[in-house]
Amino acid sequence: MDPVLIITIIIVFAALAFDFINGFHDTANAIATAVSTKALKPRHAIILAATMNFIGALTFTGVAQTITKDIVDPFTLTNGTTVILAALISAIAWNLITWYYGIPSSSSHALIGSIAGSAIAAAGFGTIKYAGFLKILQALIFSPLIAFAIGFIIYTIFKLEFKNLSLTKTNKGFRYIQIATAALQSYTHGTNDAQKAMGIITMALIASNYHTTTDIPFWVQFSCATAMGLGTSVGGWKIIKTVGGKIMKIRPVNGVAADLSSALIIFSATYIHLPVSTTHVITSSILGVGSAHRIRGVKWDTAQRMIITWFITLPITGLLAAVIYYILNLIM
Repeated sequence: MDPVLIITIIIVFAALAFDFINGFHDTANAIATAVSTKALKPRHAIILAATMNFIGALTFTGVAQTITKDIVDPFTLTNGTTVILAALISAIAWNLITWYYGIPSSSSHALIGSIAGSAIAAAGFGTIKYAGFLKILQALIFSPLIAFAIGFIIYTIFKLEFKNLSLTKTNKGFRYIQIATAALQSYTHGTNDAQKAMGIITMALIASNYHTTTDIPFWVQFSCATAMGLGTSVGGWKIIKTVGGKIMKIRPVNGVAADLSSALIIFSATYIHLPVSTTHVITSSILGVGSAHRIRGVKWDTAQRMIITWFITLPITGLLAAVIYYILNLIM
């Protein structure tokens, strides 16, 4: 069998594995607030998230095209298939490490850092398309800050609007609303996160000369949607525990405010074809809501640990991908 075909098949399966792992790694972010407030039972929450993730992944392809063409040029990428395989191995390894320790790190940072690192190892810093890469980096940096602000504003509005209602009645009403916002958040998660693996597979097809445009083939879109939906059905309980309880004590009204603000940011990014970290956005929304509710009620030590992980993910995965590229280049 043609060696290029074999490597391409391996990349496709690795990308689907990344999407599967992304599903159970990031499921927690989409449903943690709904589970922690008991708006949804864990099993029901996971079924809802898996379904909405699948639907969301089938809806758009703009983010996938950004991943395909804006970090490096897949048509001229040196040792393209080896670069992509190294990036996937690096991103998967980092996702599994952070999942094991229950740290809600960013799959997006891991993947983008890995692509850049392996591409630089293959062809030097000149291979990076800096305009596109910086655009993606800005989206990753600013989206959590905006999510924090939006979460703070939305919860402040809720506090003013419902200040004369009893806490029991407010919580009961918002618990029902939270089912809808959890579904919305899971849908937006699918519209953005699943597309990253679609972009990687399309890059591999181009590098292997099996595809001639940056358009995303439907079989790629469907396969990635299925992988993420299946991964979501597995769930990530360690991260649910961190996001749902170790940042702040979440009540239904807090959960609705956080879900709405993060869904708004993620979908806005999807609409303008920019990949963002759903992990960063959702946890930043919770931090914003918590700060508006009672700033001392936020467990800032947990937030600090997550923020450190956010900052170190890009350089660590970049270096890891570069090392993996050199190893693969020696043995392939």
